[in-house]
Amino acid sequence: MLADKTYSPSRACSLAAVPGWDLETDVVVVGFGAAGACAAIEACQAGVEVVVLEVAGVGGGSASLSGGEVYVGGNGGTDVQREHGFEDATEDFRKYLMLAGGPAADAERVTIYADNGVAHFNWLREQGVPFKGTYLPGKWIEPPTDDTLLWSGNEKSWPYLEQARPAPRGHTVQFVGWGGGQVLMETLCARAEELGAQVRYDSRALALVVDERQRVVGVVTREAGTPRFVRARRGVVLCAGGFISNTAMVQRFAPAALECELQVSAGNDDGAGIRMGMSVGAATLNMQEFFATLPFFPPASLVKGIFINERGQRFVNEDCYHGRVAHHVLRQPNGRAWLLVDNEIFGRPVIQEDIQVAAVGESWEEVEQELGLPAGALVHTVEEFNRLAAQGHDPYFHKTAEWLRPLTEPPFAALSYCKGDFQGHAFTLGGLATRPGGEVLDADAQPIAGLYAAGRTACGLPRWGEGYSSGLSLGDSTFFGRLAGRSAAAGD
Repeated sequence: MLADKTYSPSRACSLAAVPGWDLETDVVVVGFGAAGACAAIEACQAGVEVVVLEVAGVGGGSASLSGGEVYVGGNGGTDVQREHGFEDATEDFRKYLMLAGGPAADAERVTIYADNGVAHFNWLREQGVPFKGTYLPGKWIEPPTDDTLLWSGNEKSWPYLEQARPAPRGHTVQFVGWGGGQVLMETLCARAEELGAQVRYDSRALALVVDERQRVVGVVTREAGTPRFVRARRGVVLCAGGFISNTAMVQRFAPAALECELQVSAGNDDGAGIRMGMSVGAATLNMQEFFATLPFFPPASLVKGIFINERGQRFVNEDCYHGRVAHHVLRQPNGRAWLLVDNEIFGRPVIQEDIQVAAVGESWEEVEQELGLPAGALVHTVEEFNRLAAQGHDPYFHKTAEWLRPLTEPPFAALSYCKGDFQGHAFTLGGLATRPGGEVLDADAQPIAGLYAAGRTACGLPRWGEGYSSGLSLGDSTFFGRLAGRSAAAGD
C-alpha cells in the first residue's frame, strides 16, 4: 500500500528520487493488450530489448473480450474481399474512415491507415493470427460462425453509402461463436514472447520517471506490493487502455457514458496510462467521446422496426450500425424511446431477451394510448412511414430498401428503450494526443521526449461514437501499436 500512496499516475517521479534501477531495458511497454503486444513485437523485431508491464495475471487486455474483428480494406481489397467479389478502393476506404471519425477525424492518420490496411491484415496473418477467409452475408453484431468477412459498420446506410462505395471490411479471427478476440490476443501475446519480450505480469505501473530535462526515462511499477524501478533507455510506450473503469474520470470527461450500465473492458481500463501521460504535460483529445451500444438485434428482423421518442417522432435510420442507433437513443428527451414492431417482425433481442414490451395493441392507437403519448403523434408517424415505405421511400431518414417495409400486421408492440429498461455497453474513445507514429504530444503539439502511446490510451482512429464500426479499435490498436513500437525502438 505504501507504493500506491507514494507514487501516482498523476504525478511523475523525478530521476533524482529513484534509489536505483531494478531493471534496465531499451523499451518499456505498459499494457499487454492489442496495442501493447504489437508494439512489443515490432520493437523486438527492430532488435532492441523489451519489457512489458502487465497489471493482470495474463495478457490480452480488453481486446481478448472482443469479437476479434479487425477493420481493414483499401488497395482494391484484401484477398478475402476480392475473393468474394468486393472491390475496395483506397479512396473509398479513406472517405469512409473520415466520415466515421466525425468532426475530429485525423486526416493524416486515416490516410496512413487506408494506404496500409491490406498490408497490415497480411502482417497479422504472418504473426499467426488465423482467418478462415469466408464471407458471412447479413447483419450481425458478431459472427456466430467462424467466418471472416462481414459488414461491421455503417457502410450500407445513409449518409455513408452516398459518399463512399460500400464494402464489408470487418475481418474476424477464426473462432466459432462470439469472442474471437481471445484467439487474436493469445496469438499476438505468444508471438511477442517468442520474439524475446520479457513480460512481467501482476505488475502495476504507478508513475513515469523523468530526468532533469523532463525526458521520460523509465517507469515505477508495483510488483508483490513493492515498488520497482524500470529504466527505459529508448522509450516508454503507454498501451494501458481507456478509462471506462474509472467512474470518477467518466463522470468528469464523458458523463453521458454513465447511462450505459455495462463496461466493455477487462476491468483495468482505469485511465492510468492517460493520467501518466498528463502528468508529464501530454495533451488529450476527445475525452468526451465514447462508444455505446444497446440490445437491438439480432434477430435482424427488428431492424425493420422504427424507433420513436416521447413525442411520437422517429429520430434515426434503424438500418445503421447499432452503435449509431444507441447514441441517438441515449440523447432522446427524458431518456424515453421505443422500438415499434408488428407481428411479422416481432422478436426479442438475443442480447437481452427480457427486454420490456411496454405496449401491445391490435391498432397503433392502442399502442399510443398505452404508452401515454400525445394523441395522434405515434399514429401519424406510423401512418406516414407505412405510406412511404409501401412506395419504397424513406425521405426523412433514408432507410435502405432492404430494411424498409410497412408495419401493418397486428398485433403491434413497442419494445422499451427508455432509460433504465435496457443494458447499454460503453467504452471510451478519448486519450492522449499523439502523432501517427505514437509520439505523445504536449499542449503545443510538440513531442514529449521518450514517451509514446497507442490503443485506447491514445486518441486514435475511432473518434466519434456515432461513426464507430466494429473492428476499428482492433485495427487502430494493432496497426498504430506497431508504429509506436517502431518509434520507441528507434528512440529520439
